[in-house]
Amino acid sequence: MGRGLRLWVVMALAVGLAGCHSTPKTEVGGATKEYPVRGVIVSVDAVKGSVELNAETIPGFMEAMEMSYKLEDKTVVSELHPGDKITATLAVDRDAAGPINMRLRKIVVIAQARPDYKPVVQYHVPTAGDAVPDFMLLNQSAKKISMKQFRGKVLLMTFVYTRCTLTQFCLRMSQNFAEIDKALEGEPALYAKTHLLSVSFDPSYDTPKVLRSYGEAYTGRYAKETFAHWDFAVPSEDELAKMEQFFDLGVTKAEDGTLQHSLSTLVIGKDGKVVAFHPTNDWTVAAVMAEIRAAA
Repeated sequence: MGRGLRLWVVMALAVGLAGCHSTPKTEVGGATKEYPVRGVIVSVDAVKGSVELNAETIPGFMEAMEMSYKLEDKTVVSELHPGDKITATLAVDRDAAGPINMRLRKIVVIAQARPDYKPVVQYHVPTAGDAVPDFMLLNQSAKKISMKQFRGKVLLMTFVYTRCTLTQFCLRMSQNFAEIDKALEGEPALYAKTHLLSVSFDPSYDTPKVLRSYGEAYTGRYAKETFAHWDFAVPSEDELAKMEQFFDLGVTKAEDGTLQHSLSTLVIGKDGKVVAFHPTNDWTVAAVMAEIRAAA
């Protein structure tokens, strides 16, 4: 399976990665809206590339209901089975008559109906108390850094890539981090006990020079930025593969050269152990600030 279509484990495995393309696809007018969905797969249609899903209530869209949904990425259909419990994102386009072209993307199997299925790559789901390995990275100043050097401070860490243009993925993570960075700056005692780290999973493009420019824009200090409190770094290809597996991050290259990926944001304590893990984009600045304060 290698590093083509990545399947990663949440409790079982994850499929259908989120794509950071230049613009979301909309079949007929109007913006594409996304809704989180959970449910149990009733049946799978490999020919149509769809699943019958007994879904829980989808907040802001519909009540609990069993219905058929097409898969945005039909190649993942072979990894889904009746009885699997999943989380996913329901993408919906709209025209004058209402919602159209409903499809599932970012499918994550959280409980398998077939326990005999074992993906080639086993992904680790970060859990509170897990010790974070001493991964090595190269930061925006072309300086080698390691996870171990942040011991003694509360570390807020996320994964992005600078070419991502989707507002709900990398851009949202970086904007949230920028808000947190400014909020912490307003509390000097807490600021001194914390550090931010944005890790790129695009080593072929995100060089130290690119990361420096990206970081300067998000901190808003541009050429005056010293990066004393927020590092932007990238691992080598080999180290990246290890980090993806430990931090439950799925990354694969799309046909247009962009990267499809999941999300992974963590609060890591002073002892280098996981305090909190956020595998989606639904965490808030206020909630993570509370986790940081508790850990500090």
